[in-house]
Amino acid sequence: MTGKVNEPATTIWEDEQYVYIPEEWFKYLPPEMQSDLHARKQEGQAVLQVVDKDIGNLIRLANAFPTMVSLRHIHHRLANTPFEPTVETVLDHDMLTSAFAVTYARLVDGGVGSGVAKDQLPVHLRPVHDHLIELRNKRFAHNAGHSSLTGGLEIRFEGGRFDVNLNFNMGFHVGGANEWEELVTFLDRLMHERLQKLLARLSEKTGYEWRVAAGAAPPWAEMEEPKHEPQQ
Repeated sequence: MTGKVNEPATTIWEDEQYVYIPEEWFKYLPPEMQSDLHARKQEGQAVLQVVDKDIGNLIRLANAFPTMVSLRHIHHRLANTPFEPTVETVLDHDMLTSAFAVTYARLVDGGVGSGVAKDQLPVHLRPVHDHLIELRNKRFAHNAGHSSLTGGLEIRFEGGRFDVNLNFNMGFHVGGANEWEELVTFLDRLMHERLQKLLARLSEKTGYEWRVAAGAAPPWAEMEEPKHEPQQ
């Protein structure tokens, strides 16, 4: 018997390893089974109280997991989108660049997710961090005059009328900046290391083995070393 954090069960269900029973249903079980389940619950609660802070860190890491998956997927789409000198292609790149910058900011800003401080990045990737945060803040989250996007207005007076021409310049990295691939790979590895350190700490403090359940591991939990060099 087990349960999920902050997710009360409403019915019995099972997976390959466990049968999940709502606590409200314990009273319908045989007395000897009720006694055993209550003893297990008290034992588990006592252990979890000892590692409450570590559990909080594990929850924040779990909340960061969807953002990390999205960031990797967006970068893959951006890096593999063919470029043609058409308005549609330019807007597609702008859309994916926007999604990448905003998703990166969500990951590093923390909130309910696991934040990544700038000083945790390799020195040569910190300017990349600054560029993405500025891009997100000044171009995509707000119209704050980012240097990569400029608009112009030209007014001509001729033949007794004013003609107004609107134009703009949009700058972006085709396929994303070369350094973004290395940044995503580093963040993948960092998330993996955080997970392993948390599980090891929980195991040491509680005397019980902690591991990611089979089939529930995030993609970065079983990473292999990249087999290619970052783009130059």
